[in-house]
Amino acid sequence: MSGEFGYIDWLRKRTPAHPRVLIGPGDDCAALAPGTRPLLITTDMLMDGTDFILAEVEPRRIGRKALTVNLSDIAAMAGVPTAAVVSVALPQIANARSLAEELYLGMREMADRFQVPIVGGDTNSWDGKLVISVTLFGEATERGPVRRNGAKPGDLLFVTGPLGGSILGRHLDFTPRIAEALALHQAVDLHAMIDISDGLSADLHHILEESGCGATLDADAIPIHPDAVLRSQTSGQSPLEHALTDGEDFELIFAVACEDVHRVPSQYRQIGKCVPAGYTIVEGTSPRPLTPRGWVHPLS
Repeated sequence: MSGEFGYIDWLRKRTPAHPRVLIGPGDDCAALAPGTRPLLITTDMLMDGTDFILAEVEPRRIGRKALTVNLSDIAAMAGVPTAAVVSVALPQIANARSLAEELYLGMREMADRFQVPIVGGDTNSWDGKLVISVTLFGEATERGPVRRNGAKPGDLLFVTGPLGGSILGRHLDFTPRIAEALALHQAVDLHAMIDISDGLSADLHHILEESGCGATLDADAIPIHPDAVLRSQTSGQSPLEHALTDGEDFELIFAVACEDVHRVPSQYRQIGKCVPAGYTIVEGTSPRPLTPRGWVHPLS
């Protein structure tokens, strides 16, 4: 058996059974056993030339990233991932079947790690570049999903890890903060949370817009990744600017009430606080306006 149906047969043989999956790949629809908590749904499309460069990156890493960016969205709402469907537009090249298999094996690595069955999708080919789209389903915990719109003046802002310079490779190989988000949600009342995909200054601004408040950040408190320092040596930007704007760190920013600060694990860095209005960053003793800059997908 060759072509699309041969690939589907290959994929089905490598798809393990899962108790939540009543019908998996191979039928017209997948069927999942219903849960009892709110359903979470997210989708991300990755494109050659925008989110990766196929000629420079192993396909397994691309498949891995395609699943993990969606897992990061579930983490941002402190949810539990439950199932994924995948659609791929393959370029019309001689090794398209091998490419499809390697993409799947990269996704399978992370699916197994986070116990997420891949229950279906679609595969096609065209005369363009590689496009891969994953839709991920999840469940909220008993405490409900954490949204962006609950931050309040006086809340303290934290980040789960160092930022900047992800283009040097971390954007392909990061670990989504599923476990960290679930532990935080259990330990503390999270007022708001978001994952850093577009950049700290841009993504925190999403929280502020939705919550109707402002923020002041402490430049000295922002954890800067060594990759940001490395990039700054040739980019003309400071390590701090890279940490603020590079994006695709996939760490979490979260807001908690001041009185709950003792419940936040010590490994997470407090980087600022919410205020009634305005968006500033303090370097030394001097505040300056902070512009919400970061990655923006062009639409024209």
